[in-house]
Amino acid sequence: MNFAIRLFVAVTLFLTMLGLGLGLHSQSLRDWIKQPSLALRVALGSSLLIPLLGMALLHGPWGSAISSPMRAAMALMALCPSAPLAMRKVRKYGGDHDLAALIQVTAALMALVSIPSLSGLFPHAFAVSGWHSDGLQGSVPMARDLAVQVGRVQVLPLLLGLRLRHVRPALADRLERPLNRIANLLLLILVGLILFSTSRFLLRFIGHNLDGLLLMALQVLGCLLIGRWLAAGEQRSHGATTSLVTAMRNPGLALLFVSRFGDEVHGLRLAILLYVLLTALISVPWLRFSRRLERTG
Repeated sequence: MNFAIRLFVAVTLFLTMLGLGLGLHSQSLRDWIKQPSLALRVALGSSLLIPLLGMALLHGPWGSAISSPMRAAMALMALCPSAPLAMRKVRKYGGDHDLAALIQVTAALMALVSIPSLSGLFPHAFAVSGWHSDGLQGSVPMARDLAVQVGRVQVLPLLLGLRLRHVRPALADRLERPLNRIANLLLLILVGLILFSTSRFLLRFIGHNLDGLLLMALQVLGCLLIGRWLAAGEQRSHGATTSLVTAMRNPGLALLFVSRFGDEVHGLRLAILLYVLLTALISVPWLRFSRRLERTG
């Protein structure tokens, strides 16, 4: 069953990243690549500053009191940048889609290095327990294995989509929408399976983890503020884009790691879904506030 879940998550993430690659147009990306400083700055912040924020919160006065699944969910989401679903929200709220795409691509590539590098710090720096004995221990073989996993399910499909968009743009146009629909359907099925398997203790879990939910909300808000700060000095319209792309983490990658290393942490998948829900609930009013700020600025 564990293998089936892992395969389902991997396929969902692969198709999602492939759809992201198909949706990237080379000309608009080239325009941004000519001035890459903002995208690089935000991608670095998303890959390094957000994990540091997670460590600080988990080692703060409130962090020691939250449960093991909430702690592990916060840590995993802090480690996993580049959420393809952020692209849809950026477009919906009038952000810069091309900038968001370049940040997503850059963060996905950086994850090849950042996740294996930070994995050695994971159990101790985030004070996470319950991982398998062969889990994230920071050895060279494990770091290599993590890099292969990230490359296989995130970077490879992204590059395949980009390549297909470049050499066969008409085919990419035909595939993009149905592929994204399939990926979204698989994601909904995955969420439904997790909720179904945890429905018996969902309300009890939430009731017992209100302090963890509050800390998660603080982490999401901190991510939004960091993303906005990273765009300081740029056009006002870029602030909403960078804050959203920084705050929305990659639950597919986090769930893949759970299937591999964290099955012993009871309720961890549900905690990850609660983090995603909190991100959506907090980011919507934030984006509306950002749009008002841009109009008055």
